[in-house]
Amino acid sequence: MQAAFAIPGDLNTRTGGYIYERRMLETLNATGLPTEYVALMPSWPHPTAQAEAEAASKLHALPPGTPLILDGMVFGSMDTAVLASLDRPVIAMLHHPLGLEAGLPPDIARALIARETANLRHAAHVVVPSPHTRAILIRDFGVPEARISIALPGFDRPAAPAELVAKAAPPLILAVGIICERKGHDVLLAALDRVRDRAWQAAIVGMTHDAAVEAALRRQCTDLGLDDRVRFTGVLGPEPLDRLYRQAHVFALATRYEGYGMVLSEALLYGLPVVSCAVGAVPDTVPPGAGLLVPVDNAAAFGDALALVLDDPGTNAAMAAAGSAAGQALPRWEDAAAIMARAVTQVAQDWQAARG
Repeated sequence: MQAAFAIPGDLNTRTGGYIYERRMLETLNATGLPTEYVALMPSWPHPTAQAEAEAASKLHALPPGTPLILDGMVFGSMDTAVLASLDRPVIAMLHHPLGLEAGLPPDIARALIARETANLRHAAHVVVPSPHTRAILIRDFGVPEARISIALPGFDRPAAPAELVAKAAPPLILAVGIICERKGHDVLLAALDRVRDRAWQAAIVGMTHDAAVEAALRRQCTDLGLDDRVRFTGVLGPEPLDRLYRQAHVFALATRYEGYGMVLSEALLYGLPVVSCAVGAVPDTVPPGAGLLVPVDNAAAFGDALALVLDDPGTNAAMAAAGSAAGQALPRWEDAAAIMARAVTQVAQDWQAARG
């Protein structure tokens, strides 16, 4: 049996969603389920007419009956009639519903939710990265529980460094997340301003998804007088990012929503205390004792949490130990791929049985 996995844009983009799908694709092939990569144009989930035509053409060209894993940005926003016309079982790979993205105009959010609701009726199965996303699909989108599988992201354990990496001085507050409204970097900056009397430095790592958000963040940083203490690094490769994780004192992400939040688990793997927000899948991802979770958009509470981790070595050490223990229990990519492979096998069998 063979499958196909359709993904828009650059597969090597360093965001959680792309890393998840690239590693899933690689591991499916490595563990015995041949899976063709179908590259689609990058404008999804707001596709150009050319992107829509390309997707329809490529998906229809796959051999009839080939199980198709379809990236959520495409699945949730493509024309329902095109999706329904595909002669194959479709598995939706949904990180979180598209209409829940922070900062969307209300009319666009409603349109995305309506489209995704309609499209989910044509999914033979849905694979999600967290119990939180499954619960939303059952409660708000009417997807039967039996048609949803949870494939938690896999994680590689950090390799031992070639040389000892010392903790940064002053203490480094590390945030990793693309530059967009949903990641809440503006709240982090406001919280950092509230602890400016402490010794610290901060690094915000991530690609620019929204240039207007980046410009606003840089203006905010300048207006707060934090330019000499906060740096925006852009995208970093694995080695420099590994070094920052090892140098950091605390991981901080003031996110407004996460369907999983892979960087939070990465922080646990490095034994970093986590300061984040009690929203979406974050409470499921950051176990009790490994971090402090505060309400969304509450810079005062976020600042208080940062102050506690910065000021109290005992709290920092206890959270680091709890996080490190939780990190060692995280699944590997082989575990995630096995769940996807079972879903693909089942929908293929059901498809063939229904056609005699």
